Amino acid sequence: MRSPYLQSVFNTIDKRSHEQPEFHQSVIELLGSLENVVDQHPEWEHYGVLERFVEPDRSVVFRVPWVDDKGKVQVNRGYRVQFNNAIGPYKGGLRFHPSVNLSIMKCLAFEMVLKNGLTTLPLGGGKGGSNFDPKGKSEDEIMRFCHSFAIELQRHIGGHIDIPAGDIGVSSREIGFIYGMFKRLTREFDAAALTGKHLSYGGSLVRTEATGYGICYFTEEVLREMKKTSFDGKNVVISGSGNVAIYTALKAQELGAKILAMSDSNGFVYDPNGINMEVIRDLKERSRRRIKEYADLVPGSTFTEGFRDIWSIPCDIAIPCATQNEIDVPQAQKIIEGGCIALSQGANMPCTLAASHLLQDAGVVVSPDKAANAGGVSTSALEMTQNSMRLSWTFEEVDQRLHGIMKNIFKEVYDASEIAKQPGNLITGANLASFLKISDAMIHQGIV
Repeated sequence: MRSPYLQSVFNTIDKRSHEQPEFHQSVIELLGSLENVVDQHPEWEHYGVLERFVEPDRSVVFRVPWVDDKGKVQVNRGYRVQFNNAIGPYKGGLRFHPSVNLSIMKCLAFEMVLKNGLTTLPLGGGKGGSNFDPKGKSEDEIMRFCHSFAIELQRHIGGHIDIPAGDIGVSSREIGFIYGMFKRLTREFDAAALTGKHLSYGGSLVRTEATGYGICYFTEEVLREMKKTSFDGKNVVISGSGNVAIYTALKAQELGAKILAMSDSNGFVYDPNGINMEVIRDLKERSRRRIKEYADLVPGSTFTEGFRDIWSIPCDIAIPCATQNEIDVPQAQKIIEGGCIALSQGANMPCTLAASHLLQDAGVVVSPDKAANAGGVSTSALEMTQNSMRLSWTFEEVDQRLHGIMKNIFKEVYDASEIAKQPGNLITGANLASFLKISDAMIHQGIV
């Protein structure tokens, strides 16, 4: 790096966290985004802003013992990383998946700090979860695990401290089990302590749809402002078939797009006539079956094993919604060859740094996850607002507020890309816009 200050921060992180590749990747991306502006901000080095920014406030790792249906004691590891609360309480999801480790939690918590800084809402960043795998577990087993997880988690969360939500493997069901134990242990009905709740006890309309809808609202701005076009008549490929992918697909269809392919961990389905979302929802939301059954139910469609091969299908718009680093250089090259004009990162860090650079160099507009998928956390904040006001807004009211937030995020990101002297580089713009806001708050609060 050209800046000695940025290089020194990088060297420290490289030494401390080299064995944490996901976290390492996030920090490198941020530092690269600051290269053209760091010399204009000597106060960052004077106040040690970056040194503090890349170190979490705390990382909590704990044991989660629970009893399976056979009466055998199982033990998993739980995490909560509280990264930065300069502009508001920590906010970020809980992920239950075998891949969860401290590096991934730090990476996602770091990304949440930057994501929440873009939302115009007063929220810091955190992330948590466990290497517990809910797949194949009975509801009673999941409930027992969640209750045990909540016994430790409740020490660290609250509406003015840290507000978890759902993520991979954590839906309103798991949030409900955790909240029930939280309420019993704290003796408080602190509805704003967790978001993603069921509507019956403080959840918000649109929260289920929010991340997917928000991705489309952000992409809609990208297409209109940067490509002078729209979703109408465009071919779209979406990886994944969970909540985010489904509602991204539904909103994209509503805006006039044709969804050609979707996937799960086993492979992908391709339908030249456009994916029938009712069939997908029946398979994935209502009966939790594998996506390969779509090909048996819909004539003319095909199933292919290997979910990464989905990017060999030519499309105008690519929206990866599956998992981190699902797109590396080979996949990026296929996306470019397929004529893609815009890629919006629906999942957290679905593109490697090398893939992002390759796509951008080829003229594909890459929307970073921290901007494109900020609709989920934005609507979580709207859920907290409704809880605090003891009222509920209509679906239309929440959706209108979400649409406005995503439009504002695009403007902030694009304007910051111009400040960074890289107009249209939305990855750089998102990092810079958020960092400018948070660093200013950190400086005004002193060295704490």
